[in-house]
This record gives sequence, C-alpha cells and structure tokens, in this order.
Amino acid sequence: MALATPFLLIALWLLAGFAGALIPAQVARHDGPAVVEIGLIATPIHYDLLLPLTPALRRRFGFAAASGVAVDGPEAGWLLVGWGAQGFYTSAGRYADVPAGAVAQGIIGDGSVVRLEAWGQFALTDLPDAQVLRLTASGYEAVLTRIEAELGTPRLVKAPGLTPQDAFFAGSTGFSILRTCNVWMGETLRAAGVRLGGWTPTPQSLRFSLWAWGERAAP
Repeated sequence: MALATPFLLIALWLLAGFAGALIPAQVARHDGPAVVEIGLIATPIHYDLLLPLTPALRRRFGFAAASGVAVDGPEAGWLLVGWGAQGFYTSAGRYADVPAGAVAQGIIGDGSVVRLEAWGQFALTDLPDAQVLRLTASGYEAVLTRIEAELGTPRLVKAPGLTPQDAFFAGSTGFSILRTCNVWMGETLRAAGVRLGGWTPTPQSLRFSLWAWGERAAP
C-alpha cells in the first residue's frame, strides 16, 4: 500500500482535473467582434500562448530585446509566452535533466517565471499543434494586461533559457500543484472571455475544458 499510495494520489489528482474542467467558473464578458487571433501551443506538460507581434506589442515587450528575445527583429511574427514554476521551468530543456528538488518544490510551492521567445512569421494554421482562439479587442487586451501584471517591473531570471533566443523573467504569483501553469492559462483565458471550467491543472484537462465548453468567447 505504501508503494501504491503515490500513484493513487497522482491518479486522483488527474481525475480531479477533469472534474475541475467542468466546474462552471466566472468568465469575463467582452462585447464586440472577435478580431484578434492568438495561438495555444501544446507541450507534453503545459500550454504556451502565441501572440501576434504587431508594432504595439513590440513596444510593450521591447524590454525583452536586451535579454536576447528578438521582439523587434524583422523576421519575428509571434511572441511566445509561457508561465511556470521557477525551479522546474528554467531547467526543463530535457525532463530527465530536471532536478528532483525542483520537482518537489513545484509541488509544494515555488515562485514563478514568465518565458518569452520571438518566433518567425507564419500562419497559425501551419502549426499542427496550435489551437487558434479568436478574441475581441478588449479580450485580447485583458490577456496582455494579465501578462504585464505578472511581470510587474520586468526582472530577468535566466537568458538564454530553453533555446538560444528566449528568456525567463520573474513572475509575481506563486506556483503549486493546485495552481499549475495550466491553471494560470485557464485564468488568463477566462479573463479574455474564453469559456473554461474553474480548475484545469493539466494540459489534458485544459484541452478537455476547451472542448467541453465549446472554445467560445462569452456572449
């Protein structure tokens, strides 16, 4: 029983995530047409955002250029934004290389980081693992506001990070097994007007919640 207990707890946590994906939650209301396309990029353990690198976005995230994130590069078309536990996320180039202490710290509670990386110019539909979400102008602004609130006064944690052209900046809220990167993503999308359940701790539960609630902006 002692050996089986950790696996049982993990199974219960995963199942609870699917239940949480169906819990009704407050979703911000944003009137108007859906005029901005953003991407959700799936990885084995979480989702990243892809935001269109317009001139306005380049100005708002211009601070990242000094840390090697080519937000002002002529070839840049998208800004990837991720959020996660500081110890785990900054060492997760290969999951086998993540220290056991970073995993344990993430479970019980850790600081957070925001990862920024400039990507090239392409259509979101060209990425097989990208899910396209269409937001109103005010819904999209809510996404940017949440990211900027998370960053506060940007403070570099690590550059380069997982690739030669990305950087990690300190986040202002905490990470734990109850508030994972996928929970943060759910909070951000609900603030943008996307219907989602109240608790989505895994990428599977977030994906299920998007499907179950129809991936629609709140009317």
